Amino acid sequence: MSLRGLRLATQFLTRVPVPAVLDFSPEELSRSSAWFPFVGLAIGAVLAATIWVISHRSVYLGAALGLTVWVWMTGALHLDGLADLSDALAATHRDPQKFLTVLADPHLGSFGVISIVLVLVLKVTALGQLPTPALIALPLIPAWARLGPLAWSRWLKALKPGHGERFASHLNIGWIVFWTIVLLAASAALAPILCVAPLVIAGWGLWLNWRLGGITGDCLGAGVELTEVVLLYCLAVFGTTSGTWAALQ
Repeated sequence: MSLRGLRLATQFLTRVPVPAVLDFSPEELSRSSAWFPFVGLAIGAVLAATIWVISHRSVYLGAALGLTVWVWMTGALHLDGLADLSDALAATHRDPQKFLTVLADPHLGSFGVISIVLVLVLKVTALGQLPTPALIALPLIPAWARLGPLAWSRWLKALKPGHGERFASHLNIGWIVFWTIVLLAASAALAPILCVAPLVIAGWGLWLNWRLGGITGDCLGAGVELTEVVLLYCLAVFGTTSGTWAALQ
């Protein structure tokens, strides 16, 4: 991995101002995806710090501002994918052949709006319920979620040309193994419940394979959002390991 690849991954996944990479090829974009979990860790670190600072005054204000920072940093990239997929699935319930046509429609339908609202409500509620010690493990959630597209794009066929196809084309599977091991080790140490993440990622892939027979870029984005929601609630319910937090105090 190169620093140019990190810049490209950050440029693609966030609104964080970095020196722009303009002359990249689809192959380079695919290789830069090896940085995606690292970018996720950085997003999660900013999110956790924001909530920790603001929650000293109000837990709910911390959750609301934290979610605002989260959406701003990512530019609602994955929410857009979730909305497009929701509209396409709803509109093609009785006619699966129109799925890709509806998915490509730039207009946002009612199901897309509802899916965005539901996910944001679920996220802000979970963030408001996180115990303070759990914030130390929060960065792992965006990291796990951004490992998902690497796995899905290697596992499933692309339904059309686009980001889903690009990520699969030149990605070394060794990076998926590397990040899985790193994130499992970190999860086991900080919040063992997050070790369910590979099952969540696998579950979304199995559903996509059963329902659609492959992926698009919107499917990847929707998967990121759903993975984050599931892991957030796991962390909110089960928390982190008390021994780790006690040792840090």
